[in-house]
Amino acid sequence: MNQIRRTASELAAAILADPRWARLLARDAGGDGALYSVSSTGVYCRLSCGARRPRPEHVRFHATAAEAEAAGFRACLRCRPAGLPAVAQQSALVAEACRRIEAASPPPEAAALAAGLGVSVSHLHRVFRAVTGLTPRAYAAALRARRLRDALAGSSSVTDAIYEAGYGSSGRFYEAANATLGMTPTAWRAGGAGEEIRFALGSCALGEILVAQSTRGLCAILLGDDAEALLAELQERFPRAVLLGGDAGFEQMVARVVGFVEAPATGLDLPLDIRGTAFQARVWQALRDIPPGQTASYAEVALRLGQPGAARAVAAACAANALAVAIPCHRVVRGDGALAGFRWGIARKRSLLEREAG
Repeated sequence: MNQIRRTASELAAAILADPRWARLLARDAGGDGALYSVSSTGVYCRLSCGARRPRPEHVRFHATAAEAEAAGFRACLRCRPAGLPAVAQQSALVAEACRRIEAASPPPEAAALAAGLGVSVSHLHRVFRAVTGLTPRAYAAALRARRLRDALAGSSSVTDAIYEAGYGSSGRFYEAANATLGMTPTAWRAGGAGEEIRFALGSCALGEILVAQSTRGLCAILLGDDAEALLAELQERFPRAVLLGGDAGFEQMVARVVGFVEAPATGLDLPLDIRGTAFQARVWQALRDIPPGQTASYAEVALRLGQPGAARAVAAACAANALAVAIPCHRVVRGDGALAGFRWGIARKRSLLEREAG
């Protein structure tokens, strides 16, 4: 009996030391490339299975379903481990949902979309947001906005473009036109021609800086080592806008921005012209909610958005930020606290964090 107990204890210790055990306890879908069996039930499962957690001495890990079945275990009816991994199933579900949204005009309602896919509305929303960072409705809106931009470039009239993009009425579209395009439809159809962007180049403690402002607020704060490269980036962002050098009043505003960049903890009370997708806007607002002197990981930001699987999408939104420091993507770090992913360089990120901490 003592020998049996020692053997069970040794088996349990080996399982507890295996990194797959932690994934099993966390029901981590990212670990679904591995499977585990339970000797007391004769069943094998995915690591993410929602079944009751087994005792470690009853667990064995397997690389494939065939291996588990060869050892005499049968597939769990709950997580169906012999099929595609959960992550692959979710990706396939979202890909099909996107295909159906793209093929329909107008986009299908959430209930109809979920019913067609054979899942509940809540499951569809949860999986769709985890994979894409958006709800199906937001994805459909972004798709329609992209179609509108394409249609405005090729249609003979703004009204024709609105209906071609799938909007049910021009009145409904005009209510949200500024948020959709960042300008009036007529201005967009002209490629942004005529929009005035004031800018100024200067130097600050972090190197060269370019500050640009539209009629709605600051639209770019760019950092770098080469002033000409910063100007080229601005021209690329606003290819048909009229770029105007700032006057004396604008230079005073730029001085305020430079002071804020050099001492971020002081805050900036100037209006921002934030242009991005619906998901990017949500990420950028979450970054602005991080207090000076504090940091958050990409995963933590995703969790605060209610989308724990969207850490990579959060990182991509940080990389797309054109308002350095005003949208503080420098406050986002890796899960282990290491600095990474700053479009203006790790040295500047470190300097900004040190300035805020000091």
